[in-house]
Amino acid sequence: MIDALLNAPFWMDVENWPLSWEIGGTSWFPFLESVHVIAATFLLGAIATIDLRLMGVAATRYSLSTLSREILPWVWAAFIVATVTGLGMFITRAASHVVNPAFQWKAFLLLLAGINMLVLHRGLASILAAQDGNAIPSFALRRAGFLSLLLWCGVMLTGRWIGHIV
Repeated sequence: MIDALLNAPFWMDVENWPLSWEIGGTSWFPFLESVHVIAATFLLGAIATIDLRLMGVAATRYSLSTLSREILPWVWAAFIVATVTGLGMFITRAASHVVNPAFQWKAFLLLLAGINMLVLHRGLASILAAQDGNAIPSFALRRAGFLSLLLWCGVMLTGRWIGHIV
C-alpha cells in the first residue's frame, strides 16, 4: 500500500504544475533553498535554546515560561517559512523526493519531533508549570528536551542528505 502511494502518478502531476516548472526552471529554486536554510537555522537555534534550558544545561537564569514566551514566536515563524520554502522545493521533484530514503527519514523525524512537542506541551504541561523556575528540571523535562534536540538535529542532517541520494 505504501509503495503504491509513493509511486503514484500524482507525484509526477505535482512536478508538472506550472508553479513547479517556474520554481525548478528559474532562479526561484536557489532562492527558496537559501531562505529554507536560513529559516531552518533560526528554527534549530531557537529550539536548541529551549531544549538546552529544558535539559538544565543553558539559560538556567530564565524561567521556562519566560524563555518559551519570548522564543516560541520565533520558532513558529521560522517553521512556517521553512515549511513554505520546503514545499516549494519539494514540488519541483516530488516523484523522486517521496522515494528518497533521506526525505522519508526527514518526514518521519519531523513527525516524531511534532509528537514530542505535543507530549511536552500537553502531557507534561503540569510538570512544566510546577518546575518553571527550577534551574535543573525534572528527568521527564530533561528527557523531552534531549529527545527534541536529537530529533531536530536528525531533521537537519537528513534534510542535507536529500540532494545527495538519488
